Amino acid sequence: MNTWFECQIKHTVEEENGKSKKTEVYLVDALSFSEAEERVSEEMSSFYSNMEVAGIKKSNLKEIVGEEAEADKWYKCKVCFITIDEVNAKEKKSNTNMLVHANDIQEALTRLKEYLKDSISDCDIVSISDTPIMDLIRYTPQN
Repeated sequence: MNTWFECQIKHTVEEENGKSKKTEVYLVDALSFSEAEERVSEEMSSFYSNMEVAGIKKSNLKEIVGEEAEADKWYKCKVCFITIDEVNAKEKKSNTNMLVHANDIQEALTRLKEYLKDSISDCDIVSISDTPIMDLIRYTPQN
């Protein structure tokens, strides 16, 4: 089970009208806040010489869908899974947040439906929203 942290970095960008600060968000697979900070700093310092980690928060995402897809955006999808409690025969609903890699909301919905079609429990897609996430930084073991 992955623990994801949303790491916000700030860096200076050279633009035609002068320098300006830019903020980007990366999703980092890490065990702790300090590891997330270290990993995003290490990964992004090769792209930006003047960057700083501006904030880190633990993400409530449970699954990543379509990571291998050639897409531009990441969409946060809230899915409600519906199960029946066998003891008292009552319906139980539990919400899960998923991240879907797609070019637009329609493509995100299509990919999510494809991913959920083999689910053993009934589910409803509650919402799909755009995120500021630029990319994922997954943990890769050092050999």
